[in-house]
Parts: sequence; C-alpha cells; structure tokens
Amino acid sequence: MHEWALAESVVKTILRIVEERGIENITEVKIKIGEMQQVDHEIFRAALSRLKPDLLKETVFIVEVAKTELKCRVCGFKWFFQKEELDEDMLEAIHFLPEVSHAYVKCPNCRSPDFEVTGGRGVWIESIKGLGKNG
Repeated sequence: MHEWALAESVVKTILRIVEERGIENITEVKIKIGEMQQVDHEIFRAALSRLKPDLLKETVFIVEVAKTELKCRVCGFKWFFQKEELDEDMLEAIHFLPEVSHAYVKCPNCRSPDFEVTGGRGVWIESIKGLGKNG
C-alpha cells in the first residue's frame, strides 16, 4: 500500500506542475526513487497507470533508482547504501520508516550509526516532457 500512496502523491504533484507551467500533451515523466526507499517498482508502476487521469493517459512513466549516498557525521566517510548487508526484517523496517536506518546501518569506516543521507533519498519528479499551451 505504501507504493499506492506514493504514486497518488506523484500524480497529484505532476498535475499541479503541468497546470502551473501550462504544459499539455504530456509525453513522458521521469521519476527517481531513492534506493533506501525500497519501493516495489512493479506495484508503483501499476499504481501510476491506474491512478493517472485522462490528461496523463498517453504519458510514459520512466521510473529510475537513485543510489542512496550516506556520510558519517563522526569521521566524514562517504558510502552508498548496501541493502545486501541487511536482512529482510531490517529492510522492511527501513522501507516503511527510513529514519530507523540508523538502528541498522553503520559507517563502514568507524562503525558509527550517526550518518546523514546526502543523496538518493525519497521520491521526486526528475522531468516532465510535453508541449506548452501555445504549441
């Protein structure tokens, strides 16, 4: 169900953007999903296709994963989130509440759980392709 709520928010945001910018005939929307979100892409795509209104009927949605970048606040080490190092229960907890990642992920350099996500967090609209209202 998490994926459906995300898809609904994305569709609402797209509609707001195309209205504000006067975009018509939307042909393509590129959506980025941070790796740590662990969104099921098949469910997310299915939700997008079912939730899209007539205005987006012909729109192609491109969904891409953005690597999640982390930086240790203790030693400054930077690394990428490695889901392979966590078990299913840990991954599920992070999926629903990414903030709990500090309980499971540690800096590979100094083992501190005190890190920040510096890239690849959340879900965002990378681009919208279409035509302006005047052509």
